[in-house]
Amino acid sequence: MGFLESIVSFFQTGGAFMYPILIVFAIGLAIVIERWLKLASVRRANRRVWGEVHPILEEGEFDKARDMVSEDKSAIATLLTMGLARQGSVRRRDDIEIAMEESMMEIIPQLEKRTPYVALFSNIATLLGLLGTIMGLIQAFTAVANADPAEKADMLSASIAVAMNTTAFGLIAAIPLLIMHAMLTSRTGEIIDSLEMASVKTLNLIADFAKRQAALAAKNG
Repeated sequence: MGFLESIVSFFQTGGAFMYPILIVFAIGLAIVIERWLKLASVRRANRRVWGEVHPILEEGEFDKARDMVSEDKSAIATLLTMGLARQGSVRRRDDIEIAMEESMMEIIPQLEKRTPYVALFSNIATLLGLLGTIMGLIQAFTAVANADPAEKADMLSASIAVAMNTTAFGLIAAIPLLIMHAMLTSRTGEIIDSLEMASVKTLNLIADFAKRQAALAAKNG
């Protein structure tokens, strides 16, 4: 029997609970793929925008930076747009920081969107596997109750082996989903950390520019 045939036989002998586990795994995997592609896209866009805007911020050309980020739809552009908009109208660092924190509160839920469902589906797959095994064992003991005593041991062992297939398949589905959930969470955390880093650097550059302007005005005055 080939490898593929072994898999098909394993699945077919597992009972009806194999299908819900397969559906749960497929949905979880679809979410993982969608989230991974989305986070990869966000990461690339953030790096591109920051690489373009950071040198301009260092030069103190905030109006030019404001125009650049206002036309971009990336997460970091949204964050910088809020901060630079306040920089043009207020001088207090706290006001600019609050504006950027407000923007972060809108960005983070978008980055974490649907990721918790991956862990949920991992748990559901495990529980469906256990439930399938329990139901299989109940059916097995019921079936051998009226069987010939000489055949009971063989029938029971065979039935238990089949019933355990659902637990095995549940774990086969759950473990990869759990690992992928950890990977998504880690990637999301990296993006959030990079946004916070960009926020702090931008605030420091704005504060340094304001100090230089104040010192120049005092000198000229």
